[in-house]
Amino acid sequence: MNPSDNDNRISAMEKLEATSELQSRLTSLSVSSFPGITSNSWDISPLDRLQSTDLSNNSNHPSKADMKEMSDTEVPNQPAEESSGSQHALGKDLENNGTGNSENPREGKAQMPQLKPPATWTSVALKELKAKLRLEKDSVVTVYRGDIMTVHVPTVPEGKRVCWEFATDSYDIGFGIYFDWTPVTNRAITVHISESSDDEEEEEDVLEAVVNTGDVEKGSKALANSNLGEILPVYRQDSHIAVQGGSHEYPGEGTYLLKFDNSYSLWRNKTLYYKVYYSA
Repeated sequence: MNPSDNDNRISAMEKLEATSELQSRLTSLSVSSFPGITSNSWDISPLDRLQSTDLSNNSNHPSKADMKEMSDTEVPNQPAEESSGSQHALGKDLENNGTGNSENPREGKAQMPQLKPPATWTSVALKELKAKLRLEKDSVVTVYRGDIMTVHVPTVPEGKRVCWEFATDSYDIGFGIYFDWTPVTNRAITVHISESSDDEEEEEDVLEAVVNTGDVEKGSKALANSNLGEILPVYRQDSHIAVQGGSHEYPGEGTYLLKFDNSYSLWRNKTLYYKVYYSA
């Protein structure tokens, strides 16, 4: 035998033995040797696994009938962020439409009905009125310089109008009318005197501070109490030349505030003749 043939035969046998050993090792190798993979998942061949896969039986995918029923009866929920955003926008709309302009400092407060202007008149019968009022109690008063005299006249069931007449000696005086919508608890007519510089010290500060200090010449007065309505702003009246009179029909239950204003005068006191009465 040729020595080279013998060598080739030995080499072929060695290769065969190596191949048999490799196959034996591969056969003994188990899938369970790899962590995370169980041998049960490999019991069937890949082709069998593909053939046994039935999407219609997969519980994660609804059937066509289920999808149709859902579209007919259910509405998908909005994402949480979108829903909260919609609620926030709705809240802003309600806030803007609720009580008016939010820039208004009196937003949310009840609006008082608009008051009609008074009926006014004048008369040259100064002497006659003064002579008559001198005989009546508390009808002639002195309004000192810098003072404001306020006459509180509550509405009464037996009347429908408030009427007034007044005159002064030698000099004019400021006059204006306001209406307090607060329910009446006292039917008596009362008089309050306040100094423009001492308004904060008055016990009736809420009523006496109805009108902020302003220009009596222009009648520019700002209301400080939201329950008050302006009927006639305070103007200087030529009550030393002619009798100043007028009337106003009740707008409802409340109290009239007739203000005789001498706060603009630095030196002169004013002698005031006045009367207030009701008319049916």
